[in-house]
Amino acid sequence: MLIFSRAPLFLWAKAIATACFTQNRSIIHRRFNKTPYELINGRKPDISFLHVFDALCYLKNDREDIGKLGAKGDIGFFIGYSADSC
Repeated sequence: MLIFSRAPLFLWAKAIATACFTQNRSIIHRRFNKTPYELINGRKPDISFLHVFDALCYLKNDREDIGKLGAKGDIGFFIGYSADSC
């Protein structure tokens, strides 16, 4: 993932965490015909929010002091999932 996205090497831990998060929700175990997430939690994972590592994204700027002509969002790069998104 780091080579494909050309991300800096200091993001290697985030890349590994994102790869594990994605694989636990998408790779089906041949013996049980379920993903590891299904085996542990007993339900199918919601994969509608999965994104490409280091993809361009726009962060919503929801501060109240923006004003009419202020930027409504900031440009960023997606580098991983929150611990609360499990």
